[in-house]
Amino acid sequence: MSDPDRKPGDTRVAGSAVEEACAVADAVLYEGYLLYPYRRSSGKNRVRWQFGVLAPRAWAEAQGPVAPSVSGSVESWQQQTEVLLRARPGAVVRVRVRHLQTQHRAVERRDEQGTYTPVDSLEAAGAVHLSFDEAVPRETDLVVALDELLGGKREFAFGAPGGRQTEPLPDGVGRLVRRRRPLEARATLTAERLPGAGGLHRLRVRIENTGRSTPPETRREEALRDALIATHTFIGGEGLAFFSSIDPPEEVAAQVRDCRNLHTFPVLAGAEGSDDLVLSSPIILPDHPQVAPESPGDLHDAAEIDEILTLRTLLLTDDEKREARATDPRAARIVDRVETMPPEVLARLHGAIRSLTPSGSAESAPPDRPRAESAGADALDGRAGAVPDLEEAS
Repeated sequence: MSDPDRKPGDTRVAGSAVEEACAVADAVLYEGYLLYPYRRSSGKNRVRWQFGVLAPRAWAEAQGPVAPSVSGSVESWQQQTEVLLRARPGAVVRVRVRHLQTQHRAVERRDEQGTYTPVDSLEAAGAVHLSFDEAVPRETDLVVALDELLGGKREFAFGAPGGRQTEPLPDGVGRLVRRRRPLEARATLTAERLPGAGGLHRLRVRIENTGRSTPPETRREEALRDALIATHTFIGGEGLAFFSSIDPPEEVAAQVRDCRNLHTFPVLAGAEGSDDLVLSSPIILPDHPQVAPESPGDLHDAAEIDEILTLRTLLLTDDEKREARATDPRAARIVDRVETMPPEVLARLHGAIRSLTPSGSAESAPPDRPRAESAGADALDGRAGAVPDLEEAS
């Protein structure tokens, strides 16, 4: 079963655990969407969409070979998640695929004859309107019995419709025209029962862009309008218990090491200690990731410090803030939020310290475990066991 028309945040299919993890998933969805200073004219915002890009296959392969790693900061036509789980009889697998669909916003000026002409920018009723690429969040839910996957793979075609909407500007000076191209994709689910007792299974979720309308020579900016952006998946269900891909129990460590993850990496999601939900992300996360409680809202740049970005945004000139607001509605919300932020909320951003692990003597410390040579995602070979120890810091 698939439902591509559900609205983001609707948890009817995947359960309440997804709702708790959605804040983290939304941060993944919009990471790098716009970067400080949130203006279209900034060089950082001229090359966009850096994570979880699934482009049409012919175009992606024409750009050159892509290393088979868990790194999601590459442009491929596919991604693959493999997780180890323990299943009870009658188990049901539920997968939610989430991504962005790009949408081009064109500004058109209206002349005296009523003819519309595309322009780069236009002022109406004191507000500036800019041509820019926006994005529409999309979700598709898949539900299948685990026993069906043991009998053979299940393929689900999904995508997102194209469209065109117009929005008149005040005083009849022009209009905004938003255009989306249709997206075509496929999710393939397979499972295998592993030898021995205990109900161990390996589940594979493969997502592919199946679009064929993008010539290999197409410019990147155009090709990404046919791509799934920031693609990631939730995996859950009934009668399933997942094992950590980062720190599995010793008795299943070998089976976890055999899992192959391409351009995405699965971690346990939801409350600490839970094992019924996985978030597979193109950005490597720790198990049970959380948004820092001090964070008042998304700044689309998790590698930066909220306090610094907030203060820098406050220091933008009026003209710079005006351009940021005209660039994108999400940028406008960021500027509005920091301008109206109460002092006590800003103060909370200054210096939060958390103990990541209990302090102890050297004698009580566990022996060193093998580690990858580099913590960078590009250094990983795509196997779950190659991931170094990850610690969450905020």
